[in-house]
Amino acid sequence: MDKSSIRRVIFNQKGGVGKTTITCNLAAFSALEGKKTLVIDLDPQGNATHYLLGKSGKQLNKTIADYFITMLSFNLFKGDASDPSEFIQKTPFPNLDILPSHPELEDLQIKLETRYKMFKLKKGLDLLSTYDAFYIDTPPAMNFYTRSSLIACNACLIPFDCDDFSRKALYRLLSNVNEIKYDHNPDLFLEGIIVNQYQSRAKHPQKIVSEIVQEGLPVLTPYLSFSVVIRESHEESKPMAFFQPTHKLTAEFKELYETITQKKQTQKQS
Repeated sequence: MDKSSIRRVIFNQKGGVGKTTITCNLAAFSALEGKKTLVIDLDPQGNATHYLLGKSGKQLNKTIADYFITMLSFNLFKGDASDPSEFIQKTPFPNLDILPSHPELEDLQIKLETRYKMFKLKKGLDLLSTYDAFYIDTPPAMNFYTRSSLIACNACLIPFDCDDFSRKALYRLLSNVNEIKYDHNPDLFLEGIIVNQYQSRAKHPQKIVSEIVQEGLPVLTPYLSFSVVIRESHEESKPMAFFQPTHKLTAEFKELYETITQKKQTQKQS
């Protein structure tokens, strides 16, 4: 793995916690900072693809599903690690590209798993040396694509949406990340837990977040506020930095990006 680039996987086994929103908005600030940034959409639902391109994988000629199909076509002389760059799509935003998703990922999963292709995503990303930063949006399950992402990355972010179900699942989720770290990827670093859709005036979210902070879990600040504007951002296919640059939520995403960037630099120095 290229130590100079950052590869972040945004992961939670629970749906609806904001994985896609966080992935694309952090990637947008990475691109605005001047870093050549790639979003990889591994969720068959393709929400990140639509968020950044305004279209689904079905409307595209080449997607990450096509890349995985090449892995299943083993060639004795060429091997099965093709260059993923030919499947990358440019977004309308400077410095920001995407490896788009496709619904076919769902059917490919079993074939890839039975052929032991879990390390091929990492090998493919190793070939993309022109990128400074990678952000991977994962499906809401601990499946082949999620494991492949955790193996391929050196940083993991966990969205958390302040409810009891999320809290109960949190420890199992952290255990799964640690298992991948110790079994397959010693470079994997838990950057932290991102509190999403936070309602500062509601007592229950305050209580839950306060308790997990007291337990010593790596909760990042700022917390991302609940706002209907994020739905409008999705509908317009524009991350907040491009949709409403002066909005409070945009400022929170920017501050969060700066927090994790500084955290990674500190970790490197130590």
